[in-house]
Amino acid sequence: MGLRDRRQERREERRGDDTIHYQMRQKLASIGDDFWIQDSAGNRVYKVNGKALRIRETLIFEDPQGNALAKIQERKLRVRDTMKIEDADGNEIASVKKAMVSPVRDRWHVSVANGPDIAVKGNILDHEYSLEVDGRKVGEVSKRWVRLADTYGVEIAPDQNPVVILAITAVLDEMAHEGR
Repeated sequence: MGLRDRRQERREERRGDDTIHYQMRQKLASIGDDFWIQDSAGNRVYKVNGKALRIRETLIFEDPQGNALAKIQERKLRVRDTMKIEDADGNEIASVKKAMVSPVRDRWHVSVANGPDIAVKGNILDHEYSLEVDGRKVGEVSKRWVRLADTYGVEIAPDQNPVVILAITAVLDEMAHEGR
């Protein structure tokens, strides 16, 4: 079985369940850039609007019509880097903190306001990681699924809010690749 056959087999296994698939562009430039998140059919489903000229880094998740769904904002002057995800009304949905740097790897903690915390496992810098709740995978990120350069795939369990999982993914990308 060749590499292409194994890749196709994995792709078919993923499509066999109710997992929702998206494509995100990895951060190529600084805040101020906008980019679209596409579904598996290539439809633009969410716009990430990078607000420029702000003291704090801010990203706005919008639907295709431009309605704000979530806001991501960096919190400065803390011991650890933190980014908050808020809904359109300003209520906190989740908080992503970069734990103290260990000699082996970076660690991340995601606190969800009205739900269980999410564990991030894998290599964030290479976009190969999973998001888990109590050992159950609720999301997975991989560059291997997408052939486009500077793009990665995100799979989300059907019982999860895609805006929250995609926002967490954007935050992890933003924080892990700071200064790019």
